[in-house]
Amino acid sequence: MKNESAGFGYFQPEEAGRADHMSRVYLDWNATAPLRPEAREAMIAAMDAVGNPSSVHAEGRKALAIIERARVQIKTAFGVGSGDLVFTSGATEGAGLVLNAGRAVCGATEHDAVHAWCDPDLPVDANGKVAVSVPERSALQAANSETGILQNGFENIALCDAVQAFGKVPFAFEWSGAKAALLSAHKIGGPKGIGAVVLQSGHEVPTLVKGGGQEQGRRSGTENVMGIAGFGAAAEAAQRDLDSGLWEPVAILRDELEARLVDEAPDADIIGRTAKRLPNTSCIAVAGWKGETQVMQMDLAGFAVSAGSACSSGKVKQSRVLKAMGFDDTTAGSAIRVSIGPSTTRDEVMGFADAWLARYRKFKARAA
Repeated sequence: MKNESAGFGYFQPEEAGRADHMSRVYLDWNATAPLRPEAREAMIAAMDAVGNPSSVHAEGRKALAIIERARVQIKTAFGVGSGDLVFTSGATEGAGLVLNAGRAVCGATEHDAVHAWCDPDLPVDANGKVAVSVPERSALQAANSETGILQNGFENIALCDAVQAFGKVPFAFEWSGAKAALLSAHKIGGPKGIGAVVLQSGHEVPTLVKGGGQEQGRRSGTENVMGIAGFGAAAEAAQRDLDSGLWEPVAILRDELEARLVDEAPDADIIGRTAKRLPNTSCIAVAGWKGETQVMQMDLAGFAVSAGSACSSGKVKQSRVLKAMGFDDTTAGSAIRVSIGPSTTRDEVMGFADAWLARYRKFKARAA
């Protein structure tokens, strides 16, 4: 049975799970989403813009117009209002741009890109919620990439990592009250290697990359015109899909997967199952069954899943996120993440469940 909601900009559902168009199933959307046709087309068109966007002649102005159109597309999709948007190479650079002025505080559940700039002193409860005491000095993610758990209360927050939330759940920068936010194109079906920092109107950050003064003097260097064009097209399409309710069937499919796994593997822990989460994310832990082992077993079975966020150059280790939530070392090293998308079909998800449960039973038999 196919997911009937798949009338959207990604590839068609019959291709959705096939790497190299053969037998693989891609269930790692939080690591990177498949490139949208709209983004690909915008990037191809931008290749013909020969001019440097900093040049004043007609060719340069044409390249600059592509950038400014994308800026408007992203600001509109993200509800930026009167704020500013600065293009970067990705959310990692963006975190450095916002936080390089001084040490911020955060919860230990933050993504490595933000965690690297912060003192992880904010308390995290068993449901993954972070308690913020001084917003002006704090970084707070909108959604966790490993568990999908959503945060709230962004008023005057120094930095909101909105990378995972953007395009999956309703979020508008203007009403969030955050001073700054991070975005990344490849999480919404745009190209890799392009992101943005969004700043509240009048909020300034120290320049991290100095030089020619591009991006209103905040991030020097010739802009990635093709990447920016793809980012803009992806943002516009992502907001359209969200507004049309395309992620609602995804949540239903995710819940069906979790219900089956819990029913047939009663010691499987679905992290954050009772919390408000992204509609597509399942973090599954079976204490003692190493996450890296599960990832390799699923890979050999034809399913792409992950153990935590894809930010450590292929390294698999204990989840800092789960440890911050109070899980012991064994459980924190035994979690995998399954993250699906609008083109993921029920057959693919249940096929994963079949493969995972078969290996779960073997693990339990060996452990007995």
